[in-house]
Amino acid sequence: MPFEVVTLGETMVMVTPTTPESLETATAFSLDVGGAESNLALYLQEFGHATTWVSRLGDDPLGRRILGTIARHGVDTSFVELDPDAPTGLYVKDPGTHSTRVYYYRRGSAASRMGIDIVPTLPLAGARLVHLTGITPGLSDSCARLTEAVVDAVAGTGVALSFDVNFRPGVWPASVAAPVLERIANRCDLVLVGLDEAATLWGVETPEDVRKLLPHPGRVVVKDGAVGATEFRRTSDDHRTFLATPPVEVLEVVGAGDAFAAGYLHAFLCDLAPEESLAEGHRLAARALTTMGDYLREALTDD
Repeated sequence: MPFEVVTLGETMVMVTPTTPESLETATAFSLDVGGAESNLALYLQEFGHATTWVSRLGDDPLGRRILGTIARHGVDTSFVELDPDAPTGLYVKDPGTHSTRVYYYRRGSAASRMGIDIVPTLPLAGARLVHLTGITPGLSDSCARLTEAVVDAVAGTGVALSFDVNFRPGVWPASVAAPVLERIANRCDLVLVGLDEAATLWGVETPEDVRKLLPHPGRVVVKDGAVGATEFRRTSDDHRTFLATPPVEVLEVVGAGDAFAAGYLHAFLCDLAPEESLAEGHRLAARALTTMGDYLREALTDD
């Protein structure tokens, strides 16, 4: 069957203290599943969009745990490979007084070994949207080439290509990431980026600065945390829409960006107006901000 949405990227096992307590003192932990692209796939599947997630996992208990968990939530995983020669990535959350730090253990992971050989296997026929993030090209040289090859494969086909910049300093330094992410973003149809990460990468100060740096996408969404989000949408001109972030009691910020992207892309697929699209992003981000986990734990909490 054709898939409406195709996402590609690494998902890892997430280790989190069961209470908002430092790793140095916590005694109880949970194992969950976390990855920007699979989080988005899970949200969009929940909205009713037929979604497949493409990746590679270690052929180990953690990899099989991830694969089974995501599949049970309805996302297609038939394009996920299990690699017997490389491990599944892992990351650990360390809740602090003011923010949560994340420690990655993903070097040499199965996902980092993905390469351009998988591009011909991608289920692009019939897709409406292909979604990538700026995490994948930072994983390895082969993943950087893969990201560019996917962009090449999608460009000009009529399939929309969305890109969440999602800069991760723990994956690669800003000096290396900045030109790569700018180049990829300017080849996509829709780009989401946080104003803070844009400032780190490119030295910009305002949403308008970001738009000047990324003139080619038909839509650019600049998120500014608790302030709000600004959409630039090319119509007869470059229409600008700002929507303030609604007040919410924040428990943890990790995962809110993925949720915002999913809400906004759901609106894109439904052809909603600019303000409605930003509102969908804010609504789903608020759901993530009020829980300790990524999508899967949020879903269990909501149930």
